[in-house]
Amino acid sequence: MLLFLFGTETFLVSPLLPTIASSLATTEQAAAYSVTAYVLVYAVCAPFLGLVSDRVGRRRALLVGSVLFLLSNVAAALSDVLALLVVSRALAGIAAATAGPAIWAHISETTEDSARGRALGLGMAFFSCGQVLGVPLGSFLAGAVGWRAAFWAMAIGTLLVVPMLLKQIPASAARTGGGMGAGAVFAAWRHHALRKSLLVNTAFNAANLGAYTFMGAVLAKRFDLSVTALGLVGILVGVGSIVGSTAGGRLGDRARAQGRTHLPMLAVWGLLLALGIALTVWGPGLVLALVGVTLWFVASGGFVTDQQTLAGTAAPELRATSSAWLTSTMYAGTGVGAWVIGLFTDLSLATAVVGVALALIAALGGLMVSTQLRRDADRGPLIDPIGAPKEA
Repeated sequence: MLLFLFGTETFLVSPLLPTIASSLATTEQAAAYSVTAYVLVYAVCAPFLGLVSDRVGRRRALLVGSVLFLLSNVAAALSDVLALLVVSRALAGIAAATAGPAIWAHISETTEDSARGRALGLGMAFFSCGQVLGVPLGSFLAGAVGWRAAFWAMAIGTLLVVPMLLKQIPASAARTGGGMGAGAVFAAWRHHALRKSLLVNTAFNAANLGAYTFMGAVLAKRFDLSVTALGLVGILVGVGSIVGSTAGGRLGDRARAQGRTHLPMLAVWGLLLALGIALTVWGPGLVLALVGVTLWFVASGGFVTDQQTLAGTAAPELRATSSAWLTSTMYAGTGVGAWVIGLFTDLSLATAVVGVALALIAALGGLMVSTQLRRDADRGPLIDPIGAPKEA
């Protein structure tokens, strides 16, 4: 349920961007700073907070993150100037950076190896349901009583989820102890394949979520869609993500069961992303544009699931830290992509050119990750469970 709320929060602002900009008497480019604040704060804080989760336990991280998430949405709902909205979104980034990695790590460590991909895919599917249900509901609320109502709904939902979290996760869940130094925080970067996958992750999401920041504005300009109609487009975003995440999880589990751990699926998702963005921006007619949106997020869901599976298995003693770096680089890429696209006056052209180019770069990088996985399988791991390099 918390993943559902995080999914809603991540994608909520895009369809509301024109309405928020009008309400706060600012431009859409300036209102997009609220997205940038969320993702960049997450990107900076997540690895350190993920390590805290590994050391002190999942329960504490989830409780603190949930309370901060609640407060951030209350602050967003009360925002009457852009500065306060940006600060509230930054606080939401800290909240998600505290609780998010703990959730993904909890899923990985409580699931059998043979089903880990499907379990992570299911988690990603709940995250994606935030688009299918949460984002359209937020858009309807925005159209009916104002955009602030969407953030009030998020706050109430979080308040209802906290008791369920406390009941489900024991206080001792995955508390490893150990050091809290910089060496442990950056241990994930010493793993050859994971290091490459993190770089690919940055490029992929600069194209993926960076371009998505302006997707609502692009579709509104092309087809004169209302904020309510843009909320319905969010259903396709969520459906595509659910299909991609569940398919990615099943394909990954099947490949691992057959001993094939280095399939070039990351490259496939990169190519599919490039096609989806191109159709969304340049496809003739609304139907093809919506097909492009669906393909776009099939690629997104499959890619994230495959990456989370890799993060959950590469360094078992630092699952939350590895997952945090994965999401951190995802949001870092999102912030960079949104910033670069926002520099241009023609948002449609910038979304297409920047998005497609970066998606193709990510596809090429995905092939490099597959090659590295094959090499690692041939020679064995070069790091121990806590990230210290082994002697060759």
